[in-house]
Amino acid sequence: SYRVLNAWDYGVAQKRERVIIIGWREEYNNVFFQFPRPIPNRLVLRDVLQNVPDSEGIEYAEKKKTVMQMVPPGGCWVDLPEEVAKEYMGKSYYSGGGKRGMARRMAWDEPSLTLTCSPAQKQTERCHPEETRPFTTREYARIQGFPDDYHFVGSVNSIYKQIGNAVPVQLAYHIGIELKELLINIEKGHRNHDTTQLGYTVATAGGLY
Repeated sequence: SYRVLNAWDYGVAQKRERVIIIGWREEYNNVFFQFPRPIPNRLVLRDVLQNVPDSEGIEYAEKKKTVMQMVPPGGCWVDLPEEVAKEYMGKSYYSGGGKRGMARRMAWDEPSLTLTCSPAQKQTERCHPEETRPFTTREYARIQGFPDDYHFVGSVNSIYKQIGNAVPVQLAYHIGIELKELLINIEKGHRNHDTTQLGYTVATAGGLY
């Protein structure tokens, strides 16, 4: 069974769509997995980026920082002066299409866009809503749902990559709850089957006397 789930529907302050595939062995071909239902309240960055512990993070080069300072919260390259946008975008400026991830600044009252392996990649910029800098590693972790006491090991770039590649914690939790329920039902089915089989055997044996 498979479905596209958006982490934003499951307590994560991030728009992140992923295909979730659930598989089981052939003897359980009558099993039905219920994907988790979206929860009512959707979080935004303001909900998860309060009192974030200090942590390391990468910084913009001065030239890029000057460009990003011109972008308003929730904005991107289309909000730049035309000549600045042309220089920053290069050939991409003339190629048409979306490209709304370039020179993108997040907004407090919106979810983050999908976190990647780095918050400062040109095609998938993830700039802080107020400060002109990429998200720090701990802000990245908060957006993915990791608790503040979760310990990451490695260089700053490695930590960004670990977080960016992770399944958001709350999304994994809600899927796990449904998997647990499925396994409980399978176990109950085995017990009922074994009990029925035992009763049949005893009844048959009793009829021989």
